[in-house]
Amino acid sequence: MASPPASVIVVSRGRPEALDLCLKALALQDHPQFEVIVVADPAGLAVAARHPVRRVAFDEANISAARNAGLRLAAGEAVAFIDDDAVAEPTWLSRLVAPLADPSVDAATGFVRGRNGISLQWGAARIDRFGQDHPLDAGAGGVFAPDATGPVKTQGANCAFRASALRAAGGFDPAFRFYLDEADVNLRMQARTAVIPDAQVAHGFAASDRRRADRVPLTLADIGASTACFLRRHAPDADLPAAFSALAGAQAVRLAAHRKAARLNGADVARLMDSLSGGWADGLTRPLGPLPPIPAPAGGFEPLPGTGQRDGKVIAGRIWQAGRLRAEAERAAREGQIVTLFLFSPTPRKHRMRFDPAGFWEQTGGLFGASLRSQPRFRLWTFPERLAYETERVGNLRPMARFSPRPSVV
Repeated sequence: MASPPASVIVVSRGRPEALDLCLKALALQDHPQFEVIVVADPAGLAVAARHPVRRVAFDEANISAARNAGLRLAAGEAVAFIDDDAVAEPTWLSRLVAPLADPSVDAATGFVRGRNGISLQWGAARIDRFGQDHPLDAGAGGVFAPDATGPVKTQGANCAFRASALRAAGGFDPAFRFYLDEADVNLRMQARTAVIPDAQVAHGFAASDRRRADRVPLTLADIGASTACFLRRHAPDADLPAAFSALAGAQAVRLAAHRKAARLNGADVARLMDSLSGGWADGLTRPLGPLPPIPAPAGGFEPLPGTGQRDGKVIAGRIWQAGRLRAEAERAAREGQIVTLFLFSPTPRKHRMRFDPAGFWEQTGGLFGASLRSQPRFRLWTFPERLAYETERVGNLRPMARFSPRPSVV
């Protein structure tokens, strides 16, 4: 199924370095026709100016309003969203938007890997009218209609919509400044949604004005406010005091774990719980009127140059050869190849995968260590065996060595 022309919207505020990495990875997409729209603060716009992308000035702590600002310019048949602290696999966009070629499908979502670049952070789930997730066994993926539980939940770091359908629904509700913003769209649209497990991004969970780099929250106000708004709209019969008690209990458990790990103290916890209460009170009063449709853009489509299918290359060696092999990987990336570098140490160290600013993917870890966290902590491998396993594991996500019968092993 051919992928329709697409617009990728990236909202960024206060994270220019992460945005730069995100945009470098988007330039390597194998989708042949897509544009990128960056909606950002001044620092983000300065980074975006170094890339051939469209730019929209926006410097408010409201991700829904920012996404709508991008949607007003999006000229693609499909519109995709990725977080500024996420890095997309080269096959991400083409796989994500391909199901939207079917006129009965109006939304799509993929899987999200976590900070180590390997472990699954988010899979498939449905969202109910109380804002609760219900795991969905998507198998190899497919198209799922809403059922008695609710529609498929699209993950904000990795989702796409038919642009005309999203605009007809009014886009994102600015009452949801952060948290439950996509879930609100899912409940309002009630769309048949494609789940594509192999349309993957790695999500870094970078620091923001709402959380630290170690994922410790700085405020819970938006969680409180958005939860109140969500229940008012989608579960008007809910017992709101009981709902707040349940929310407060869940957040208290979360904060207790951070306190046990010495990332928070008692005063921090009290302040954060106060912010949750304040946000809840705010959310009970925010206007939730009907959302008018967003008009189609008057401007034209501005595709990113140089995208499409590329050759893959694998470079592999020992960790003490890292300097020379990274230089080789950088040269190959400059030549336009999709490069994956494997560096193994003679240890049982766990593996990590990252996208290097020089434009290549790098996986490091012990020859005998686990890449998937479900694997044994130690397993004997020869170097060729380990390399063959890892290239097979990753090879479905990005080209490995399209025209090379064997990877380059040093």
